[in-house]
Amino acid sequence: MVLMGQDKIEALLHAATDAYHHAYAPYSQFAVGAAVLDEHGEIHSGCNIENAAYPSGSCAEEQAIGSMVAHGGRQIRAIAIIGYSDQLIAPCGACRQRIREFADIQTKIHICHIEKGHQKTFTIEMLLPDSFGPENLSKKPEPKPKKEKQ
Repeated sequence: MVLMGQDKIEALLHAATDAYHHAYAPYSQFAVGAAVLDEHGEIHSGCNIENAAYPSGSCAEEQAIGSMVAHGGRQIRAIAIIGYSDQLIAPCGACRQRIREFADIQTKIHICHIEKGHQKTFTIEMLLPDSFGPENLSKKPEPKPKKEKQ
């Protein structure tokens, strides 16, 4: 089990901030950085990447989760998301579901502002109540053949 001390949270925020500065957002000018802490205590980061063929870009959370999976991680223990806005930089709907795939419902999602620092912490249960996750598929009954009408 990975312990979440203040030093690990600070490292997570630092990695998200570093990723933010590498974002590729020439069209929206809306940079986002994200970092996930996996079950091994490793931190994986990502930034949003836009594309001239809107909307084929990708979110920072998507990139961070992809990096985690590519390096052998399968469980998100915490995630930090950072950007610059007057509003909270909460994950989009698709990213909430991506996070849910690799996180339990109590996983902490730290929302941060690039200048103001940490703003708010959510759980995935708060952002995606009554969500559909991998455990919903674990007890799938065998399909029964339909009886033909006579």
